[in-house]
Amino acid sequence: MSEPIQFPSSPRPVGRIEGGVQPGGAVPAKGKDFRQMLLESLEEVNRLQTEAETSVQRLLTGETDNVAEVLHAVNKAGIAFDLLMEVRNKLTDAYREIQQMRI
Repeated sequence: MSEPIQFPSSPRPVGRIEGGVQPGGAVPAKGKDFRQMLLESLEEVNRLQTEAETSVQRLLTGETDNVAEVLHAVNKAGIAFDLLMEVRNKLTDAYREIQQMRI
């Protein structure tokens, strides 16, 4: 009717995988760390905001009459700030989620 399940007599040991990750052998990632990237992003957003404010002041004082350039600077700074706020919101959400994890 049915045959019983037969297991192999001796399982073969699994060898090391070439190029595989070994326990305790974590290698730090190359490049910038997250903190450094975040600080550089904050500085870049600050620089864009300052440039936008300066270009608006130059337009108001009559030093320039290029409205398109001013609008471009203001929009660029606004988009950078919006992106920064989204990153902050995601970080806050991730932190709250980690706080609520049960150990």
